[in-house]
Amino acid sequence: MVKVFIDGQEGTTGLKIFERFADRSDIELIQIDEDKRKDPAERKKLINSSDFTFLCLPDAAAVEAVSLAENPDVRIIDASTAHRTNPDWAYGFPELSLSHREKIKKSKRVAVPGCYAGGFISLVYPLVYNGFIAPDYPITCHAVSGYSGAGKKAISVYESDNKPYEFNSPRQYALTQQHKHLPEMQQICGLAEKPIFMPMVCDYYSGMTVTVPLFPKLMKKRYAPEEIVTMLKNHYRYQPMIKVCDFMGGEELADGFLPANTLSGKNYMEIFVYGSEDRIVLASRLDNLGKGASGAAVQCLNIMMGIDETTGLL
Repeated sequence: MVKVFIDGQEGTTGLKIFERFADRSDIELIQIDEDKRKDPAERKKLINSSDFTFLCLPDAAAVEAVSLAENPDVRIIDASTAHRTNPDWAYGFPELSLSHREKIKKSKRVAVPGCYAGGFISLVYPLVYNGFIAPDYPITCHAVSGYSGAGKKAISVYESDNKPYEFNSPRQYALTQQHKHLPEMQQICGLAEKPIFMPMVCDYYSGMTVTVPLFPKLMKKRYAPEEIVTMLKNHYRYQPMIKVCDFMGGEELADGFLPANTLSGKNYMEIFVYGSEDRIVLASRLDNLGKGASGAAVQCLNIMMGIDETTGLL
C-alpha cells in the first residue's frame, strides 16, 4: 500500500484530492493533527515518512515544503505555481507528448499545471508542436471560471448572505497582464511572447472554458477548421482524459451556447473547434478543480505508481 501525505489538505485542492482517494484500497493516507498542520517539524516528519506527498500550498510554503524532504525516495507532486517552469521538475500534463509522460513516470518532482494554463496549453501546444502556428503567432486567450478557483476567502464571499452586488456578474481580472499562469503558458508551449490573457471569474461554483481565437491568414498556411480538428484528434489519440469533439461549426452546441460548468465534478477535458474559414475559435472545457487541479494531480500520481492513469477518476 502506497503512503500518501497531503500537505495543505484543508485547502480547496487538498480537500478534492482527499475526496478522490475515498474508495482507493491501494492508498494509505497519512494525516496530520489539526493543531500541528502548520508545525514544520511535524510536516517534515510526515513528508519524509510518505511515498508521495502532495503540496496544496501557497508558492512560498510549497518551496519550504520541498526543502523539508530529506528522504531521497519521497516523490512530490506540487499543485502550486512554484515549480511549473523549473526544468528539473516534470510538468504534469502527460497528454502533451510521450516525453512529458515518461518524465512524469520517472520523476520524483512533478508540478501540476494551473487550471487556466492547462486549458490554454491543451490548445496551443499542439498547434506549435505540429507546425500549424509559428512560436511568434500573436495569441490572445479569453477564459471564464467558477469562483471556486479564487480561493477560500473569495468562496466565502460568493457564498455569503451579504455578497456584494458586483459579485453577481462576471468579473474580469489580471488586467495588468501579470497573471501567475502566464510564464508556464509561454514556456510549455514554446511561445516567443506571453499571450494576451483575459480571465474572468463568474458567479457559479466550478467549471471553466478557455478560448483561443485564430486567424487562418496568420497561420503557417491557411488551415480549415476541419484540419485543426483532425490534427487535435491525432495528437490526443488514446488519451482517455481528453476528448476532441467533431467539428460542426458550433451547431452541436446546445442553443448555440458553450456553457462552462457542464464538467463540474469531472476529471477530464473536452476540446472544441468552431467558427468559419476566416475566423476559427478553439475552446477547452474542464473543471478548474478536476482536470485543472486535483484530478490532474491524482492522474500524475497514478502514472508515477505505474497503474491505470484513470484510477479513481472516471
